Amino acid sequence: MPCHILKTGQNRCYDHKGMEIPCPSTGQDGEIQFGRAWPRPRFKVRNGVVTDRLTGLVWLKDAKRGGFPVTWNEALEEIRRLNQFNWQGIRDWRLPNRRELRSLLSHRHSKPALPSDHKFIKVFPGWYWTSTSAALNPAYAWYGHTEGGRMFYGHKSQYCLVWPVSGQGNGVLPRTGQKNCYNQEGKIIKGNNTGQDGDLRLGAKWPETRFELRGEVVRDNLTGLAWSQNADLARGSVDWQASLDLVKGLSFPAPAGYTPWRLPNINELESLVDASRHSPALPAGHLFIETRESYWSSTTSAFETDWAMALYLHKGAVGVG
Repeated sequence: MPCHILKTGQNRCYDHKGMEIPCPSTGQDGEIQFGRAWPRPRFKVRNGVVTDRLTGLVWLKDAKRGGFPVTWNEALEEIRRLNQFNWQGIRDWRLPNRRELRSLLSHRHSKPALPSDHKFIKVFPGWYWTSTSAALNPAYAWYGHTEGGRMFYGHKSQYCLVWPVSGQGNGVLPRTGQKNCYNQEGKIIKGNNTGQDGDLRLGAKWPETRFELRGEVVRDNLTGLAWSQNADLARGSVDWQASLDLVKGLSFPAPAGYTPWRLPNINELESLVDASRHSPALPAGHLFIETRESYWSSTTSAFETDWAMALYLHKGAVGVG
Protein backbone atom coordinates (compact mmCIF):
# COMPACT_ATOMS: atom_id res chain seq x y z
CA MET A 1 0.00 0.00 0.00
CA PRO A 2 1.58 3.32 -0.99
CA CYS A 3 1.89 5.41 2.17
CA HIS A 4 1.40 8.71 0.38
CA ILE A 5 -2.20 8.22 -0.78
CA LEU A 6 -4.96 8.70 1.79
CA LYS A 7 -8.45 7.32 1.39
CA THR A 8 -10.86 10.03 0.30
CA GLY A 9 -13.59 9.00 2.72
CA GLN A 10 -16.10 8.35 -0.07
CA ASN A 11 -17.69 4.94 0.53
CA ARG A 12 -20.86 5.17 -1.55
CA CYS A 13 -21.58 5.01 -5.27
CA TYR A 14 -23.93 7.03 -7.46
CA ASP A 15 -25.24 7.14 -10.99
CA HIS A 16 -24.99 10.18 -13.26
CA LYS A 17 -28.24 11.56 -11.82
CA GLY A 18 -26.84 11.48 -8.31
CA MET A 19 -28.93 8.52 -7.16
CA GLU A 20 -27.18 6.05 -4.86
CA ILE A 21 -26.54 2.64 -6.46
CA PRO A 22 -24.85 -0.60 -5.34
CA CYS A 23 -21.08 -0.29 -5.58
CA PRO A 24 -19.97 -3.69 -6.96
CA SER A 25 -18.55 -3.51 -10.51
CA THR A 26 -18.94 0.28 -10.77
CA GLY A 27 -15.21 1.05 -10.63
CA GLN A 28 -16.05 4.06 -8.48
CA ASP A 29 -14.08 5.28 -5.49
CA GLY A 30 -16.87 4.11 -3.19
CA GLU A 31 -16.28 0.55 -4.37
CA ILE A 32 -12.47 0.47 -4.44
CA GLN A 33 -11.69 2.86 -1.55
CA PHE A 34 -8.00 2.87 -2.37
CA GLY A 35 -5.54 4.52 -0.03
CA ARG A 36 -4.23 4.51 3.50
CA ALA A 37 -7.02 3.62 5.93
CA TRP A 38 -8.11 6.14 8.54
CA PRO A 39 -7.34 5.06 12.13
CA ARG A 40 -10.15 4.70 14.63
CA PRO A 41 -10.48 6.90 16.47
CA ARG A 42 -8.86 9.27 14.01
CA PHE A 43 -8.65 12.36 16.21
CA LYS A 44 -7.28 12.87 19.70
CA VAL A 45 -8.13 16.01 21.67
CA ARG A 46 -5.85 17.62 24.23
CA ASN A 47 -7.08 20.92 25.62
CA GLY A 48 -7.33 23.30 22.65
CA VAL A 49 -5.54 21.15 20.06
CA VAL A 50 -6.51 18.11 17.97
CA THR A 51 -4.01 15.50 16.79
CA ASP A 52 -4.88 13.76 13.53
CA ARG A 53 -3.64 10.20 14.04
CA LEU A 54 -3.70 9.61 10.28
CA THR A 55 -1.04 12.22 9.48
CA GLY A 56 0.48 13.01 12.88
CA LEU A 57 -0.31 16.70 12.43
CA VAL A 58 -1.60 18.82 15.31
CA TRP A 59 -4.36 21.34 14.55
CA LEU A 60 -5.94 24.13 16.53
CA LYS A 61 -9.30 22.84 17.76
CA ASP A 62 -10.92 26.21 17.08
CA ALA A 63 -11.24 26.28 13.27
CA LYS A 64 -12.28 29.92 13.30
CA ARG A 65 -9.25 31.41 15.00
CA GLY A 66 -9.49 35.21 14.94
CA GLY A 67 -13.19 35.04 14.17
CA PHE A 68 -13.15 36.68 10.75
CA PRO A 69 -11.45 36.32 7.34
CA VAL A 70 -8.09 38.00 6.68
CA THR A 71 -5.72 38.53 3.76
CA TRP A 72 -2.91 36.06 3.12
CA ASN A 73 -0.25 38.34 4.66
CA GLU A 74 -2.47 38.91 7.67
CA ALA A 75 -2.89 35.15 8.00
CA LEU A 76 0.90 34.66 8.10
CA GLU A 77 1.15 37.47 10.65
CA GLU A 78 -1.53 35.82 12.81
CA ILE A 79 0.58 32.66 12.84
CA ARG A 80 3.62 34.64 13.98
CA ARG A 81 1.58 36.04 16.87
CA LEU A 82 0.49 32.55 17.95
CA ASN A 83 4.11 31.46 18.10
CA GLN A 84 5.17 34.62 19.90
CA PHE A 85 2.64 33.90 22.66
CA ASN A 86 3.38 30.14 22.73
CA TRP A 87 -0.30 29.48 22.04
CA GLN A 88 -1.49 26.21 23.64
CA GLY A 89 2.13 25.58 24.62
CA ILE A 90 3.22 25.27 20.97
CA ARG A 91 5.83 27.40 19.16
CA ASP A 92 5.75 25.94 15.65
CA TRP A 93 2.30 26.95 14.42
CA ARG A 94 2.05 27.59 10.68
CA LEU A 95 -0.43 27.90 7.86
CA PRO A 96 -0.92 24.41 6.41
CA ASN A 97 0.36 23.76 2.91
CA ARG A 98 -2.17 22.62 0.33
CA ARG A 99 -1.63 18.89 0.97
CA GLU A 100 -1.85 19.31 4.73
CA LEU A 101 -5.16 21.15 4.48
CA ARG A 102 -6.53 18.63 1.96
CA SER A 103 -5.62 15.78 4.33
CA LEU A 104 -8.45 16.85 6.66
CA LEU A 105 -11.12 16.64 3.97
CA SER A 106 -13.65 13.84 3.65
CA HIS A 107 -15.34 13.46 0.27
CA ARG A 108 -18.10 11.45 1.90
CA HIS A 109 -19.26 14.54 3.77
CA SER A 110 -20.14 18.17 3.12
CA LYS A 111 -21.02 21.27 5.12
CA PRO A 112 -18.37 20.65 6.43
CA ALA A 113 -16.36 18.25 4.26
CA LEU A 114 -14.69 16.71 7.30
CA PRO A 115 -14.79 13.20 8.78
CA SER A 116 -17.92 12.62 10.83
CA ASP A 117 -15.89 12.01 14.00
CA HIS A 118 -13.86 15.22 13.76
CA LYS A 119 -13.32 17.06 17.03
CA PHE A 120 -13.05 20.62 15.76
CA ILE A 121 -15.28 23.52 16.75
CA LYS A 122 -16.47 26.60 14.83
CA VAL A 123 -15.75 25.06 11.43
CA PHE A 124 -16.86 27.61 8.87
CA PRO A 125 -18.20 26.22 5.55
CA GLY A 126 -15.97 28.41 3.42
CA TRP A 127 -12.41 29.08 2.25
CA TYR A 128 -9.27 28.58 4.35
CA TRP A 129 -5.81 29.84 3.35
CA THR A 130 -2.85 27.56 2.75
CA SER A 131 0.82 28.60 2.78
CA THR A 132 1.23 27.52 -0.86
CA SER A 133 1.37 30.16 -3.61
CA ALA A 134 -0.21 29.40 -6.99
CA ALA A 135 2.43 28.72 -9.65
CA LEU A 136 0.16 30.03 -12.41
CA ASN A 137 0.25 33.45 -10.74
CA PRO A 138 2.17 33.74 -7.44
CA ALA A 139 0.17 36.83 -6.47
CA TYR A 140 -2.47 34.18 -5.68
CA ALA A 141 -2.40 31.45 -3.04
CA TRP A 142 -4.22 28.15 -2.69
CA TYR A 143 -7.18 27.85 -0.39
CA GLY A 144 -9.39 24.93 0.59
CA HIS A 145 -13.18 24.86 0.76
CA THR A 146 -14.57 23.10 3.82
CA GLU A 147 -18.13 23.17 2.49
CA GLY A 148 -17.57 20.87 -0.49
CA GLY A 149 -13.90 19.81 -0.51
CA ARG A 150 -12.54 21.90 -3.40
CA MET A 151 -9.05 23.41 -3.66
CA PHE A 152 -8.63 26.56 -5.69
CA TYR A 153 -6.67 29.81 -5.48
CA GLY A 154 -7.42 33.46 -4.82
CA HIS A 155 -5.55 36.73 -4.82
CA LYS A 156 -3.55 37.23 -1.66
CA SER A 157 -5.47 40.44 -0.98
CA GLN A 158 -8.71 38.44 -0.68
CA TYR A 159 -10.14 37.46 2.70
CA CYS A 160 -10.16 33.85 3.91
CA LEU A 161 -9.99 32.10 7.27
CA VAL A 162 -6.95 30.80 9.17
CA TRP A 163 -6.64 27.24 10.53
CA PRO A 164 -3.23 26.79 12.18
CA VAL A 165 -1.36 23.48 12.17
CA SER A 166 1.85 22.36 13.88
CA GLY A 167 4.27 19.45 13.97
CA GLN A 168 6.26 17.63 11.32
CA GLY A 169 3.73 14.85 10.77
CA ASN A 170 4.52 11.17 10.35
CA GLY A 171 5.75 11.21 6.73
CA VAL A 172 2.45 10.14 5.18
CA LEU A 173 2.01 13.38 3.24
CA PRO A 174 4.50 14.24 0.48
CA ARG A 175 5.85 17.71 -0.21
CA THR A 176 3.89 19.95 -2.55
CA GLY A 177 6.90 20.71 -4.78
CA GLN A 178 6.94 24.44 -4.05
CA LYS A 179 10.48 25.79 -3.54
CA ASN A 180 10.17 29.60 -3.69
CA CYS A 181 8.50 32.23 -1.54
CA TYR A 182 6.51 35.16 -2.90
CA ASN A 183 5.11 38.45 -1.67
CA GLN A 184 1.56 39.68 -2.18
CA GLU A 185 2.46 41.02 -5.63
CA GLY A 186 3.79 37.62 -6.71
CA LYS A 187 7.49 38.55 -6.70
CA ILE A 188 10.08 36.08 -5.38
CA ILE A 189 11.41 36.99 -1.94
CA LYS A 190 13.86 35.44 0.50
CA GLY A 191 12.11 32.61 2.25
CA ASN A 192 13.80 32.65 5.65
CA ASN A 193 11.22 32.67 8.44
CA THR A 194 8.32 33.59 6.18
CA GLY A 195 6.30 30.53 7.20
CA GLN A 196 5.46 29.92 3.56
CA ASP A 197 5.40 26.48 1.95
CA GLY A 198 8.46 27.34 -0.13
CA ASP A 199 10.34 28.15 3.07
CA LEU A 200 9.34 25.13 5.17
CA ARG A 201 8.99 22.47 2.41
CA LEU A 202 7.41 20.02 4.82
CA GLY A 203 6.43 16.50 3.84
CA ALA A 204 8.08 13.39 2.49
CA LYS A 205 10.84 14.09 -0.04
CA TRP A 206 10.30 13.06 -3.63
CA PRO A 207 12.68 10.42 -5.01
CA GLU A 208 15.44 11.78 -7.25
CA THR A 209 14.05 9.74 -10.14
CA ARG A 210 10.36 10.13 -9.59
CA PHE A 211 9.02 8.65 -12.84
CA GLU A 212 10.05 5.59 -14.83
CA LEU A 213 8.67 4.58 -18.22
CA ARG A 214 7.86 0.90 -18.73
CA GLY A 215 6.32 0.40 -22.15
CA GLU A 216 3.07 2.38 -22.20
CA VAL A 217 3.09 2.82 -18.43
CA VAL A 218 4.64 5.48 -16.19
CA ARG A 219 5.49 4.38 -12.66
CA ASP A 220 5.51 7.07 -9.97
CA ASN A 221 8.24 6.13 -7.50
CA LEU A 222 6.81 8.51 -4.89
CA THR A 223 3.43 6.80 -4.57
CA GLY A 224 4.04 3.44 -6.24
CA LEU A 225 1.13 4.08 -8.60
CA ALA A 226 1.27 3.16 -12.29
CA TRP A 227 -0.33 5.45 -14.88
CA SER A 228 -1.03 5.28 -18.57
CA GLN A 229 1.64 7.33 -20.34
CA ASN A 230 -1.02 8.64 -22.74
CA ALA A 231 -3.03 11.16 -20.74
CA ASP A 232 -5.80 11.40 -23.35
CA LEU A 233 -6.92 7.85 -24.04
CA ALA A 234 -10.45 9.03 -24.86
CA ARG A 235 -9.10 11.41 -27.53
CA GLY A 236 -11.20 14.24 -26.22
CA SER A 237 -13.60 15.08 -23.43
CA VAL A 238 -16.12 12.48 -22.28
CA ASP A 239 -18.71 12.37 -19.54
CA TRP A 240 -18.07 10.71 -16.19
CA GLN A 241 -19.73 7.38 -16.90
CA ALA A 242 -17.97 7.12 -20.26
CA SER A 243 -14.62 7.58 -18.51
CA LEU A 244 -15.41 4.79 -16.05
CA ASP A 245 -16.43 2.52 -18.95
CA LEU A 246 -13.33 3.40 -20.98
CA VAL A 247 -10.98 2.39 -18.17
CA LYS A 248 -12.75 -0.95 -17.77
CA GLY A 249 -12.23 -1.66 -21.47
CA LEU A 250 -8.53 -0.79 -21.80
CA SER A 251 -6.81 -3.21 -24.15
CA PHE A 252 -3.32 -3.09 -22.64
CA PRO A 253 -2.81 -4.93 -19.34
CA ALA A 254 -1.88 -3.36 -16.02
CA PRO A 255 1.75 -4.02 -15.02
CA ALA A 256 2.59 -7.29 -13.30
CA GLY A 257 1.88 -7.12 -9.58
CA TYR A 258 -0.67 -4.30 -9.93
CA THR A 259 -4.44 -4.33 -9.63
CA PRO A 260 -6.49 -3.88 -12.83
CA TRP A 261 -6.72 -0.39 -14.31
CA ARG A 262 -9.17 1.95 -12.62
CA LEU A 263 -10.22 5.58 -12.80
CA PRO A 264 -8.15 7.24 -10.04
CA ASN A 265 -9.78 8.72 -7.00
CA ILE A 266 -9.26 12.44 -6.40
CA ASN A 267 -6.38 11.92 -3.95
CA GLU A 268 -4.54 9.74 -6.46
CA LEU A 269 -4.98 12.39 -9.16
CA GLU A 270 -3.89 15.22 -6.86
CA SER A 271 -0.72 13.31 -5.92
CA LEU A 272 0.65 14.11 -9.39
CA VAL A 273 0.46 17.89 -8.86
CA ASP A 274 3.68 19.87 -8.51
CA ALA A 275 2.76 23.17 -6.84
CA SER A 276 5.82 24.86 -8.35
CA ARG A 277 4.66 24.33 -11.93
CA HIS A 278 1.67 24.96 -14.19
CA SER A 279 0.36 24.22 -17.69
CA PRO A 280 0.60 21.38 -16.77
CA ALA A 281 1.08 21.33 -13.00
CA LEU A 282 3.22 18.21 -13.23
CA PRO A 283 6.77 17.62 -12.00
CA ALA A 284 9.61 18.28 -14.43
CA GLY A 285 10.49 15.13 -16.38
CA HIS A 286 7.04 13.62 -15.83
CA LEU A 287 7.10 11.44 -19.02
CA PHE A 288 3.35 11.79 -19.77
CA ILE A 289 2.13 12.67 -23.26
CA GLU A 290 -1.06 14.30 -24.54
CA THR A 291 -1.80 16.06 -21.26
CA ARG A 292 -5.03 18.06 -21.16
CA GLU A 293 -6.74 20.41 -18.71
CA SER A 294 -9.59 18.58 -16.94
CA TYR A 295 -9.57 15.01 -15.62
CA TRP A 296 -12.32 12.98 -14.02
CA SER A 297 -11.77 11.18 -10.75
CA SER A 298 -13.83 8.22 -9.57
CA THR A 299 -14.89 10.21 -6.48
CA THR A 300 -18.44 11.51 -6.34
CA SER A 301 -18.88 14.93 -4.75
CA ALA A 302 -20.74 14.70 -1.45
CA PHE A 303 -21.92 18.29 -1.88
CA GLU A 304 -23.99 17.38 -4.96
CA THR A 305 -23.95 13.71 -5.85
CA ASP A 306 -24.72 14.28 -9.55
CA TRP A 307 -21.25 15.89 -9.69
CA ALA A 308 -17.83 14.25 -9.38
CA MET A 309 -14.48 15.56 -8.21
CA ALA A 310 -12.08 16.57 -10.99
CA LEU A 311 -8.49 17.74 -11.34
CA TYR A 312 -7.76 20.83 -13.43
CA LEU A 313 -4.23 20.01 -14.49
CA HIS A 314 -3.04 23.30 -16.01
CA LYS A 315 -3.68 25.03 -12.69
CA GLY A 316 -3.41 22.12 -10.26
CA ALA A 317 -6.89 22.89 -8.90
CA VAL A 318 -9.26 20.36 -7.36
CA GLY A 319 -12.83 21.07 -8.40
CA VAL A 320 -16.01 19.37 -9.61
CA GLY A 321 -17.77 18.59 -12.85
